[in-house]
Amino acid sequence: MSRKAQTEGQIVAPFLDGTLSSSESQATVEVINPSSGRRLMMIAPGCEADVNHAVASARRAFEDGRWSEAPPFLRKKTLHRLADLMASDGATLDALDAEEMGKPLSTAAFNATEAADLMRFNAEAIDKVVGDVYASDRASLVVQRRVPRGVVAAVVPWNFPTFNAVLKVAPALAAGNCVVLKPSELSSRSAIRLAHLALQAGVPEGVLNVVPGLGKTVGRALGLHNDVDMVAFTGSTEVGKLMLQYAGQSNMKVVQAECGGKSPQIVFADGVDLAAASGSIADSLLTNQGQICSVGSRLLVHRSIEATMIEQIAERMKQIVVGDALDPKTTFGPLVSAKQCDRVMRYVEGAEAQGVHLVIGGRRILKESGGYFVEPTVFRRVSPTAQIAQEEIFGPVLSVIAFDDEAEAIRIANDTKYGLAAYVWTANLSTGMRMAKAIRSMVLVSAVTPTGEGAGHAGSWEPVGQSGLGTEGGLAGLESYLRRQLISFTHG
Repeated sequence: MSRKAQTEGQIVAPFLDGTLSSSESQATVEVINPSSGRRLMMIAPGCEADVNHAVASARRAFEDGRWSEAPPFLRKKTLHRLADLMASDGATLDALDAEEMGKPLSTAAFNATEAADLMRFNAEAIDKVVGDVYASDRASLVVQRRVPRGVVAAVVPWNFPTFNAVLKVAPALAAGNCVVLKPSELSSRSAIRLAHLALQAGVPEGVLNVVPGLGKTVGRALGLHNDVDMVAFTGSTEVGKLMLQYAGQSNMKVVQAECGGKSPQIVFADGVDLAAASGSIADSLLTNQGQICSVGSRLLVHRSIEATMIEQIAERMKQIVVGDALDPKTTFGPLVSAKQCDRVMRYVEGAEAQGVHLVIGGRRILKESGGYFVEPTVFRRVSPTAQIAQEEIFGPVLSVIAFDDEAEAIRIANDTKYGLAAYVWTANLSTGMRMAKAIRSMVLVSAVTPTGEGAGHAGSWEPVGQSGLGTEGGLAGLESYLRRQLISFTHG
């Protein structure tokens, strides 16, 4: 089957009660292939009526217990079947994401296979989250159980469409909730595909509903809906703040939000394998064209090795194969949209206008294709307070900042409104421990390129500052989708 054939026939419309339905919105929104700049399709922007239908469907499914009260072993088997179907359908899911948002087929990170593994982890975790029994007097028994929250609105971004949908849907379903999924209008088709696969796996009708559309229509309506019990959001800090406001304006629903980041890569001159470090740093920025919230877009490097690191990173960036994301040979695709391309170029041009030294890149490329391609770009001699060092660009732009000692590195690393992740490169165990304790975010320490998956999907993380709030990943992340209910028996 051709890559084009895999992406054809995928209709975008609300998926309600186990079937595709027509949107009640009469308007249309154009969806563009970022590799060519040509129209892929027209979709409805969604509306409050679409959201009302989806929430009502999810509420009916939750209240009658078709999923929430199903035996744990049955939910587990069903989600394992869904994971198997996702893995079998991985080529199609990856092709849909490549055509809509430009993630190259060759990019294994956060692809459909990894999404299927994430679904399996949450399926297996269903009977691993347990309640508590508390010490009490001879006339009472006090227990606490975990119960599903109810209707969960999952609002996900465009950068890894399949994986990000599963990041919310898998733990929400594993916890026994019913879900209304809102994918980005730029990349909706894999979410619809996922809903079909869920139905095929045995997830009952109404348990997983999908409402495509714009954030200002569908996202806002979900955030304000009084019958939504939780919003699970990934996206920009700006929209994350709106979700918190919507919750306060409506029913004080729980909000879990993973938002922006400006993560540092910190490299010490203490015996680190510089080739391994520079290769890993470059590859991180090149993955999905730097459109990752946790990408290490600030390189904090000891002054004595700055020139070497920059040279090696620049050399690695020259080895990319730029092209259509559906071409298996492509390793570096387009940015997701004309808007995002313009945004990245404004940051690049602004830095150059301010006299920041451009090492490599900084230009639009493959303009003849009509696509939104921007070269991997490296700036050096960047002030820690410069705009490109403080704001999330969400593109392949690296800011290099030199430091002289550990204390300065810590100060610069923490000098941002974000706190999503930090990467530390040191050959000294004590240095790594001190950095891990001093930096106010998730910290990954390695003196060589990591091999293996570490804790896999069992690891949990919680953002700091304007990177969001709430726990995601692992058993603790699954517990975010559960409410603690305290029960006391007085038996005399």
